[in-house]
Amino acid sequence: MFGRYFVENTNEPYNESLKRLRAALSEADAVILGAGSGLSTAAGYTYSGERFEKYFSDFQEKYGICDMYSGGFYPFPDMETFWAWWSRHIWVNRYAPIPSDLYEQLLQVVKDKDYFVLTTNVDHCFQRAGFDKKRLFYTQGDYGLFQSSNPKGVSKKKTYDNEDQVRSMLLSQGYEIDGQNNLIPPKNGKLLMRIPTDQIPCCPDDGELMTMNLRSDDSFVEDFGWDSASNRYSDFIRRHESMKVVYLEIGVGMNTPVIIKYPFWQYTAENEKAVYACVNMGEAIAPQEIRDRSILIDRDIRTCIEDLNGE
Repeated sequence: MFGRYFVENTNEPYNESLKRLRAALSEADAVILGAGSGLSTAAGYTYSGERFEKYFSDFQEKYGICDMYSGGFYPFPDMETFWAWWSRHIWVNRYAPIPSDLYEQLLQVVKDKDYFVLTTNVDHCFQRAGFDKKRLFYTQGDYGLFQSSNPKGVSKKKTYDNEDQVRSMLLSQGYEIDGQNNLIPPKNGKLLMRIPTDQIPCCPDDGELMTMNLRSDDSFVEDFGWDSASNRYSDFIRRHESMKVVYLEIGVGMNTPVIIKYPFWQYTAENEKAVYACVNMGEAIAPQEIRDRSILIDRDIRTCIEDLNGE
């Protein structure tokens, strides 16, 4: 239904866009926040550079892997090495301290509103930063959950908390873990790049190898918690469909636009009281059809959230 896109109106100063967004949030009956990977990147979850080298320099040296994302697809020689990699990846992106307070600052923006969060991020930062877990829908999974690699029968709709297993894998590689869940390398700096065979996780219900509960194909498990969150989100949308709603999209790219971006455009088009707001460096776009009710901010995410909390 939508025609060509338009980019941020460069004739409107950033301060004016920010002022309009503040006003829309203040007047809104509800805020529906759609968050993509750009938000977590802005919070410090970088997958390359110094942060990657801190935890994966040995894998970089041995296998030539240059970032966490590509490492997730590397054909490791055995499951012991595969899980040595993934246990580090899971821990630093799910259990170790969040690199910054950006999610807490975002909570300050919406905490006094009737809000709901839809996100494709799998790092669980919203809940860890204090957002109400009943107002969150993680559509693509959670680094903190395992599932059977071949879910069927009793394992078909089940996921499994993985913190204890991942912790054991890390300790077996030589890491220590402090009270804040920081990974501390051994004093001699020598880490193992394989876990013991008996630590390879298998599903307790069907005996299959475990895998991460991350949506990558049709074997992704949508468990009871996923279904409940989906129903709560659908109900929230229905109850507010004719009210003053701000659809606030932050850091969502065009990899999976059908989950957040396109529905937000559609909901805004169908509700003349709604406002669509997009904060995304280089990708703040919207259709012509909702131009008059769009606020597009082509600005660093951290800067914008900090400014929203400013006087």
